[in-house]
Amino acid sequence: MQYRALVAVAAAAMLLAAASAQTAAEQPVLKGKDAFGSWRDDKPGTIRLIRPEDLPPPGATRSASNGSRIVKRPTEALPLVPPGFKIELFAQGLSGPRTIRIAPNGDIFVVESEVGRIRVFRAGDGAAKPSEQTIFAADLNYPFGLAFFPADDPKWLYVGNTDSVVRFAYHTGDVKASGAAETIVPNLPEGGHATRDIAFTRDGSRMLVSVGSGSNVGEGVGRPPGGLEAWSRQHALGAAWGYETDRAGVLSFDPNGKQKAVFATGIRNCVALVIQPQSGEPWCATNERDGLGDDLVPDYVTRVREGAFYGWPWFYLGAHEDPRQAGQRPDLKDKITVPDVLLQSHSAPLGLAFYEGGNFPAEYRGDGFVASHGSWNRAKRTGYKVVRIRMKDGVPTGEYQDFVTGFVLDDRDVWGRPVGVAVAHDGALLISEDANGTIWRVTHE
Repeated sequence: MQYRALVAVAAAAMLLAAASAQTAAEQPVLKGKDAFGSWRDDKPGTIRLIRPEDLPPPGATRSASNGSRIVKRPTEALPLVPPGFKIELFAQGLSGPRTIRIAPNGDIFVVESEVGRIRVFRAGDGAAKPSEQTIFAADLNYPFGLAFFPADDPKWLYVGNTDSVVRFAYHTGDVKASGAAETIVPNLPEGGHATRDIAFTRDGSRMLVSVGSGSNVGEGVGRPPGGLEAWSRQHALGAAWGYETDRAGVLSFDPNGKQKAVFATGIRNCVALVIQPQSGEPWCATNERDGLGDDLVPDYVTRVREGAFYGWPWFYLGAHEDPRQAGQRPDLKDKITVPDVLLQSHSAPLGLAFYEGGNFPAEYRGDGFVASHGSWNRAKRTGYKVVRIRMKDGVPTGEYQDFVTGFVLDDRDVWGRPVGVAVAHDGALLISEDANGTIWRVTHE
């Protein structure tokens, strides 16, 4: 009975969203309070613009604990896409698929973090299903990030474990590791936020590694050794200390894991770290802090400037002081870089890719796609979707657009939690979701 009810709900949601999507192009941009919304407002084509001046005060609503219940995907339930696009089930039966990266020859590498495994799918251009799959490597320690290096003719596949960066010898076409992993960064901070993504600068001279915070908002970190003035002189702008040392930001190494440096700070949890193809700039998809209410603090995607400080844990989105850190760092108030694109609070963006394929319409080229895993710290659920980051001449406009929705069945139940996004060689957009262990393929008809 419960299963039939879920099917009915999913079917009704599909019909409603499909009808609404037909008029998506005519919809105005949702701004201010209207932009926050919930899953009930989500539909392909909806555009939002959230600005720092739109934020409510801390505690405007109570901080909610509202985790979703994962259910089996109803047979008739499909993710929803804009008119003119098609979505198909590419693969299923995976164990929590997360990051997706495309090898230079088109092979599709998928990380299964919880089981410590990297899987490879091979599919010809235009193929709706993989022709073969192989386990490339196993027995890893909560892997997440993947990077092929050098980019054009890779000799290595780099993997971001939760506590280290390792690399496997790789030659184009390899579907199984030919030898053991080599550890090149042995001691990344452990605990707290566990994902570690990797990206190489366009010139190949530096390896960037994202490391999330060990806490929500630096609770109990205390005062820096030697005093604040001495610490500030000797460390990067906004760098935290104690158990948060070398966390909540992006680190830099050479390709052999040497010459460690801090690239950027104050980014609570940069889950996805990628290089924008057009500009060569690094970007982060960031999970912001919890506990300040339904609409604080917006998650974000942004360009990451070297030497910049993005506010965590003392401030958020400019000079908005976190009340839990009141008066701790007045010296930083005017030194904060504001992120480029603010997302609905607690959306939990985990994946980011820029579209450089040839299948989608021309206006999509260069835009970003972000996979949001979905909220728990919000009374009205949000996230659980893939959105399009709108760009103009390679620069973010601040607006984003719902692109794939339909993973939420009702106020309690969801069947899909998007994580990874990648653009296949044939221009299809691939999306992983780790609730039911599936990968989806979006194409333009």
